[in-house]
Amino acid sequence: MSTQSHETTNVKKAANDFFESPDFYNIDDLLTEEHKLIRESIRDFVKKEITPYIEQWCQDAHFPYEIVKKFGDIGAFGPTVPEQYGGGGLDYISYGLIMQEIERGDSGMRSTASVQGSLVMYPIYKFGSEEQKMKYLPKLASGEWLGCFGLTEPDHGSNPSGMLTNFKDMGDHYLLNGAKMWISNSPKADIAVVWAKNEEGRIHGLIVERGMEGFSTPETHGKWSLRASCTGELVFDNVKVPKENLLPGKSGLGAPLMCLDSARYGIAWGAIGAAMDCYDSARRYAAERIQFNKPIASFQLTQKKLSEMLTEITKAQLLNWKLGKMMDEGKATTAQISMAKRNSVHTALTIAREARQIHGGMGITGEYPLMRHMMNLESVITYEGTHDIHLLILGAEITGIPAFS
Repeated sequence: MSTQSHETTNVKKAANDFFESPDFYNIDDLLTEEHKLIRESIRDFVKKEITPYIEQWCQDAHFPYEIVKKFGDIGAFGPTVPEQYGGGGLDYISYGLIMQEIERGDSGMRSTASVQGSLVMYPIYKFGSEEQKMKYLPKLASGEWLGCFGLTEPDHGSNPSGMLTNFKDMGDHYLLNGAKMWISNSPKADIAVVWAKNEEGRIHGLIVERGMEGFSTPETHGKWSLRASCTGELVFDNVKVPKENLLPGKSGLGAPLMCLDSARYGIAWGAIGAAMDCYDSARRYAAERIQFNKPIASFQLTQKKLSEMLTEITKAQLLNWKLGKMMDEGKATTAQISMAKRNSVHTALTIAREARQIHGGMGITGEYPLMRHMMNLESVITYEGTHDIHLLILGAEITGIPAFS
């Protein structure tokens, strides 16, 4: 479907985004004026560029590639990366708020942004050479280039250390072979940060560029989740990778796991954005929907659902804010990030389901965002560490005994 037809189909929907963010504990008092300005600018962007069209994009399984440049223009890519490399030079609270507002619009849209920032720009900034930073980061930050992150393989998801993708030193270049699966952005990506084992079995990151012979990115079709996000594979068939494309700063599994910590932090905030959208829609609908001659908001069970939604959102907001402060201080641990990611996504998915019930049969239609958020969150609860793996990360922290190794 053309961009014009997407816009035409959803003109009416554009006028109906009256979202109001819940703030029951006056958490805004903990934010700076800059934080609030950043949040409002992204919220306005979402209301203009995403919510008018997102239902149709999802119905059509359409990834709006034009959104990439728009994300770059508003600073959604790599907001914590220093300005000298094209980033925003912002703190982690700002990054969290950006992800929250984008995922309020759609999890697939947030995936596009968080992969670019946390999984592509972050490793290049943290582990790359100065030449790599200058070559790639400004174009990624501006949205001129789109990137993806190659870690998960068909047979190695929760256990990335078992990866089979490998590279050999051929003297003047590396020869890369293998495949990655469930890769957000891959069908449209200009570059991929790929994790592979060298001949000694040590994991390294390599930057693979579109156009390199033997490198292909087949698209994944038939998704019932993240339908407005493009997902695919990365296939490497004797790909010659220049030696200067190896990330020199860090090797071992700890390197990609550091990237995942950054991404999981963004998801903790983002998922609560989706939860807020579901809660806000349910609150409005309950006040307007008349049954037995009165609004369903007057019934005890509806009030119970709304009260529990607001309580869980408020708890998650405070958890995320504190985690953001620890991230800014460099004190946040992997287990603390796991707790927040797991809590936020579980909370959001529960709220989406309860909000769908408040909407009754209308809740399964594209007139309201509930089913779209619910289906999206089924992916979010699995990627960047499954719900159960995060539980076990916490369990290992508590007991000192890892259950998955």
